Amino acid sequence: MDLKKDISWRLGVIYLLVTFVSALILIRIFYLQFIDNEKWEAEAEKLKFKYELTNPDRGDICASDGRILATSVSFFDIFMDLGSKSLADSTYTKHIGALSDSLSNFFNIKTKEGYLAEFQTAKADTNKYLLIKRNVSYEQLKRLKKFPVFKYGQYKGGLIVEKKIKRIHPFGELAFRTIGYARGDIAVGLEGSFDYELKGNNVRTLMRKIGRNWIPVSEENNFKLESGKDIITTIDIDLQDYAHKSLLNQMTKFEAEQGVVVLMEVETGNIKAIVNLKKNSEGEFRESYNIAIGERTEPGSTFKLPALMVALEDGYIDLDDSIDTRNGVRRYHGFQIKDTKQLGKITVKQVFEHSSNVGVSSIIYEAYNDKREEFVKRLYSMNLNEPVGIEIVGERPPQIKSPKTREWSNISLPQMSIGYEVLLTPLQTLNFFNTIANNGKMMRPKLVQALRHHGEIVEVKKNEIINPSICSHETIQKAQAMLLGVVENGTAHNIRSPNYKIAGKTGTAQIARGQSGYRDTANRIMYQASFAGYFPAEKPKYSCIVLIKTKSNTTYYGSAVAAPVFKLIADKVYASSFYIPDSSYNRTKETPYSKDGNRTDLDRVYNELRVPVRGRNNVRSAWVVTKRHERYVEYGNRLISRSRVPKVKGMALKDALYILENLGMKVIVRGRGIITRQSVQPGTVVRNNQRIILELS
Repeated sequence: MDLKKDISWRLGVIYLLVTFVSALILIRIFYLQFIDNEKWEAEAEKLKFKYELTNPDRGDICASDGRILATSVSFFDIFMDLGSKSLADSTYTKHIGALSDSLSNFFNIKTKEGYLAEFQTAKADTNKYLLIKRNVSYEQLKRLKKFPVFKYGQYKGGLIVEKKIKRIHPFGELAFRTIGYARGDIAVGLEGSFDYELKGNNVRTLMRKIGRNWIPVSEENNFKLESGKDIITTIDIDLQDYAHKSLLNQMTKFEAEQGVVVLMEVETGNIKAIVNLKKNSEGEFRESYNIAIGERTEPGSTFKLPALMVALEDGYIDLDDSIDTRNGVRRYHGFQIKDTKQLGKITVKQVFEHSSNVGVSSIIYEAYNDKREEFVKRLYSMNLNEPVGIEIVGERPPQIKSPKTREWSNISLPQMSIGYEVLLTPLQTLNFFNTIANNGKMMRPKLVQALRHHGEIVEVKKNEIINPSICSHETIQKAQAMLLGVVENGTAHNIRSPNYKIAGKTGTAQIARGQSGYRDTANRIMYQASFAGYFPAEKPKYSCIVLIKTKSNTTYYGSAVAAPVFKLIADKVYASSFYIPDSSYNRTKETPYSKDGNRTDLDRVYNELRVPVRGRNNVRSAWVVTKRHERYVEYGNRLISRSRVPKVKGMALKDALYILENLGMKVIVRGRGIITRQSVQPGTVVRNNQRIILELS
C-alpha cells in the first residue's frame, strides 16, 4: 500500500511539472505572437535586407593610338537549378534530351548521354544546383539563353547565371608590368597609380531577399554610378612589340638573366616603349618586375658622360686635350683600374669614344681629388641625385654619395668617374642622355598623355620640365660630339647606319652581390651590358636605353650585347618615320588636315591655300611627312629605303602607289580617302612581287 502511494505521489509531481512547463511555453508563445509581435517581425524583416557595394565599369588603359592594353570583360558561370518549383516536370521530361544535345554540340566537352546522366543524378540529389560551365563569354551566354529549357529563364527554365569581371590584356605580355594590376591591397603599375581614376565612383545599394535572390530595392543608385575614366598612355604598341621581340631574341641568344628597353621622345619625355624581362624559375622570360623604374645598379661606363661633363663645365679639360692612359693600368691608393687595351696618349674625346677607364679616372682624379665636394655638387646640379618622378609608384631614388658620408673612401672619386659606387635606374640614366639630346633641357618622363571619359578627352597631361638647362650650351655641344664619336669612331662603331646617325655610349659593368663581392657561389661574374643614346644625331627625335644582364664568360660588352638591340629598334623607328604625330585628339582647327606625300605637290597645295610651311630648308628628300601646328604646317624628311617597306599610313593613294610599285610590290586597295592601314608592317624587308593591302577611309 505504501508503495502504491509513493508511486502515485511521484507521478503526480511529474504531471504537475509537465503541466507547469507546458503552461509556460504556451504563455511564451502567446506573448511572442500577440504582445511582442511587432518587435520580432521587425527583426525578421531585417534579415531580408542587406547592403551591397556596387562597382561601376572600370576604365580601359589604351595605347597612344587608342588600342586597348587593359580592359574589363564580363564572364559568367552557368548553373541549372533542377529543384526550381517553377520548372515543370513536363518541361524537363520533354526537353532535357534536346538541351543535352545542344550543350554537347556547343561546348564539345561531353556527349549528349554524359549531360543526360548528370541531369538525372542532380535531380535525384538534394543539392539540385548543377554546374554547367564556368567562364562563359557574353556571346556564349546569349546563345545559351536560346537553348531548350534555358529559354524559359531562371524560374521556369532553371537557368542560373553568376556574373564576374576579369581584367584582360589583349596584347598579352607586352608592357604587362608597366600596365600593372590591382588585386585587393596589391596595386602596381598604371592600374595601381591611377586606380582612383580608373575605378570610378561605387555606391552602396540596398538589396532585398525575395525567394532565393537578392534584388535592388530601388534603381535610383544606378544613376549615381559613375564609370571609371580611360587612361590614354604614350605607348606605341607597334614599337613596344618590336622592342619586346628584339630584346627577347638577344637575351635568349646570350642566355641572359634580365633585360630592359625604354624608348622615349626627346622633346616631350613621352615613353613610347618600355620592356622589362626577367627569367623565372622555369627559365621563361616574363614581365614580372619593372626593372626600368624600380631597380638601381652601378651604371658603369655610361656614367662617364656626366663625369666628363663636370670637368668640361668647370673648364679643367677640353675635347682636344691630350691624356696619357699609360700602359692601360693605374693604381689609386693600392686599388687598380685598367683598360681592356693599351691606348697610349689620346685626346679627351678619344678617351670617351674608346671608353678608357684609366683616361676618365685620371681626368677626374687630377681635377677633383682636392675638391671632391665640387665634383659631387656639380653632379647634383645636373639633377642626377633626384628621382625623375614618373607617374607610377616604385621608382628607386638615385644614390650618389657625398664626401661627407661614412661610405666615402680614397677610391670613391676614381670609381665614381667610371660608373661604380653610384646607383641609378635604367630610366634615370636614359633621362640624362635624353637631356643631352634635348640640348640641356631635362623633361620629366611621362607614360600618360590623357584621361578620357565616355569617349571624350577630359584631361590632357602636360609635359613637365625638370630643369630648363642642366649646364652651359657649350658643354652640351661637346657632350653631343663625344656621343656621336662613340658610334662613328669608337666602341659602338658596329651599329653605324648608312641612312642616319646614332649618338650614344656603351656600358659594361660587373654586378655587385652585396657582401660577397662580384662573384656568385659558382665563382661566376654577372655582367651588365648597356647602350644609351639617341637618334638621328643631327636632329634627335628619340632616345633609348638597352640594358641586359648576363653571366656569359665570352660576350658581355655593351657594344656586342646591348647596342645591336638599340640598332634594331632605331632602324624600325626610322623605317616607320619618326615625324608622324600620333595624338589624334591634339589636332587643331586653325590649319587644314595635312597628309604626307610628294614635296612638290604639297608645296603647290599649301601655296594655293596660303598656309605657312616650316622646315623646307631641313628637308632633303622628295617625299615628306607633315606635322600640323596651330598656325603652320611643318615638313620632315621621309627617306624611302630600297630594301624595306615604308610607312604609307597618312598618305594619299597616288603617292603610296608610286612608292610601293617602284619597290616591286603588288598593291591591293580597299576603300577611298587617306590610307589608314597597311597589311605589311613598316620596316619589313621587301620581297619582289610581295602583296600589300592598303585600307583607305
